[in-house]
Amino acid sequence: MSLLEEARAWLAQDPDPDTRAELSALIDADDLPALRERFGSRLEFGTAGLRGELGAGPNRMNRVTVMRAAAGLAAVLGPGKHVVIGYDARHKSDVFARDTAAVLTGAGVHASLLPRPLPTPVLAFAVRHLGADAGVTVTASHNPPRDNGYKVYWGDGSQIVPPIDAEISAAIDAVGRVDELPLGGPGTLTELDDSIVGDYIAALTALPLGDARELRVAYTPLHGVGADTLTRAFLAAGFDAPIAVEEQRDPDPGFPTVAFPNPEEPGAMDLAAALAAKIGADLVLANDPDADRCAVGVPLPDGGVRMLTGDEVGGLLAEHVIAHTSGDRMVATTIVSSSLLAKIAQAHGVRYGETLTGFKWIIKAGPGLVFGYEEAIGYSVGSDAGLPVRDKDGIGAALTVAAIAAAAKRDGRTLLDLLHDQARRYGLHATTQLSFRVADLSLIADAMARLRAEPPASLGGLTVTAADDLTRGDGGLPPTDGLRYRLAGGARVVVRPSGTEPKLKCYLEVVVPVTTTPADARALAAERLEAIKADLATRLGLG
Repeated sequence: MSLLEEARAWLAQDPDPDTRAELSALIDADDLPALRERFGSRLEFGTAGLRGELGAGPNRMNRVTVMRAAAGLAAVLGPGKHVVIGYDARHKSDVFARDTAAVLTGAGVHASLLPRPLPTPVLAFAVRHLGADAGVTVTASHNPPRDNGYKVYWGDGSQIVPPIDAEISAAIDAVGRVDELPLGGPGTLTELDDSIVGDYIAALTALPLGDARELRVAYTPLHGVGADTLTRAFLAAGFDAPIAVEEQRDPDPGFPTVAFPNPEEPGAMDLAAALAAKIGADLVLANDPDADRCAVGVPLPDGGVRMLTGDEVGGLLAEHVIAHTSGDRMVATTIVSSSLLAKIAQAHGVRYGETLTGFKWIIKAGPGLVFGYEEAIGYSVGSDAGLPVRDKDGIGAALTVAAIAAAAKRDGRTLLDLLHDQARRYGLHATTQLSFRVADLSLIADAMARLRAEPPASLGGLTVTAADDLTRGDGGLPPTDGLRYRLAGGARVVVRPSGTEPKLKCYLEVVVPVTTTPADARALAAERLEAIKADLATRLGLG
């Protein structure tokens, strides 16, 4: 079919008046460039599901794309299976969730729909709690307002991994017109009530939270869905309710106060920092819009806030969990996270696992997993009973960080003091990132090819002692597009294309012994990181 014929065929099956109007206008205007953007390629279904800009056509998130995805999932599962469906508060999320339910039940699958927009970890919890065969959540996490996404979980409560993603993708390819799909039966639809949230919160309050509770918390959900559930969890655990940034407390799919709804982005935490200074907070917490991630900050005497890195929070949570659990345990993180966790595990005599990036891999690190984290501020905290959520959980992490901070406050200390203790024990592990966003993905492929063709002998003045090409499965990991360099003194660089954005990401770490003061070690670490960053940027040639 020609581009116009393909667009007209899509229009004929599209049930959404918004995307029908968009597509009709482009067809009438004979706007071939805009049509080519929407129909020249398609959103690929992978282990991260689907994610992309809202709009008409196969290269956009819309009702046709979602119904095809649901039909593909139903074909892989088969009739009689059970799927739990959740959604956030982004544009069209509720519509996509109900479309998913209609397609699944039309295929003979039993669907359970969460009662309202809720955090992604509630969905991940519900899959196992209800004994479902799979789960779907409609969310684009911390992407820009124009985006939405579709994430699939399997019966173990974790995100899908190969080969399931390929099976679902192939089944999606076999789906015909969505206006010919049977909708709404013979499978049944259960509209869940608020008791599922209560069960989730009860599971979180069973985490190892200690007994210290005096703490004043400034909090922002960044216009997402986290505030209500997090507040209920804090109260159920015996903490005072966090004081939320009023302008960002309620869900708003336009995210009007931030350039990007991601607590790691510059400026995103400004309102929370101002609130912390105003109320004299002991701790600053933030969730991303679907509340599966958690950012942590420590108020400073000068009125500022020191935001902790994901690796710093990961180290604090790890030692807390290990101290409050027993038996044969494992902690795990990814190849791009700090090497600190391996040292903590060794010091405490617990097993350590290292995986590819993404919680779908962390959760499968091995038996006895009580804690897993990724440097992108994602954490899953467990107890002797295991992990209540087999995915990153920004609510459970926030609750546990608050417990650690409250215990430190009782001793006249802060999380920064605990970080200094770790630096003295294990060396200061300082990490940073270097990333390049591109309009042309071939630039990333070219940069990776250059590094493979001319591997560096040193970076930032530090000798490269070992180089792993992760496409070959070096290090015993499944093959993935990435390069890892180990440098003298324990430093490390990992370079890989992003799996969800048009970015090349570089993860840098240096390790500096604390022989004088932590401040001196931090200054030396910052100097070394900047040298590595500058050298690497030159070699990549991406500007």
